[in-house]
Amino acid sequence: MSVSFSATRRTLLAGAVAALPMALMGCSPTPSGPLPFEGNDISGTHLGRDLSMTDTTGALRTLADFKGKVLLVFFGYTQCPDVCPTAMAQAAQALQLLGDQASKVQVILISVDPARDTPEILGAYVHAFDPSFIGLTGTPDQLDKTARSFKAFYAKEAGPTPEQYAMNHSAAFYLMDQTGEARALLGPSLTPEDMAHDIKLLL
Repeated sequence: MSVSFSATRRTLLAGAVAALPMALMGCSPTPSGPLPFEGNDISGTHLGRDLSMTDTTGALRTLADFKGKVLLVFFGYTQCPDVCPTAMAQAAQALQLLGDQASKVQVILISVDPARDTPEILGAYVHAFDPSFIGLTGTPDQLDKTARSFKAFYAKEAGPTPEQYAMNHSAAFYLMDQTGEARALLGPSLTPEDMAHDIKLLL
């Protein structure tokens, strides 16, 4: 039984995305200066520096592993009924728009539901959208530390049975440059064209 997002939950998630850049307005931009992002500029916040999760092969991954690539990082889970599959599909479309430059971009889905998102399940899920996508999972402690580093929100919501719960979570991509610095927050209102535009600014 799938659990769909209510209007209230959608409003809360959208509000969390909109509020984050406001909370970070005091941060200074990176040396490269401001760029005309379609998303919200979060340069200078250093979000995500403590990323430390396990990929679907069992290897521990940190930002250092992705140096030289532009990252699109999203927090979600495989049983998410609508927000996550929509986001992954949009990211796949954005990569298609980039053509040959897509090889310089890494899309990462960090599971907020490690209890159910085993490496096998998570790997199959992300690869259904694009074979290049990477899924990261881990222990509750790893997830907590990584999510705090991104200031990403997630919370368990009880369902009709203990197994049929949902996860409320942030609904935006974190766009990170080739040095691992967070540069823009791409909310759910952006189109694949908008996403491709912002990615190109960092290539």
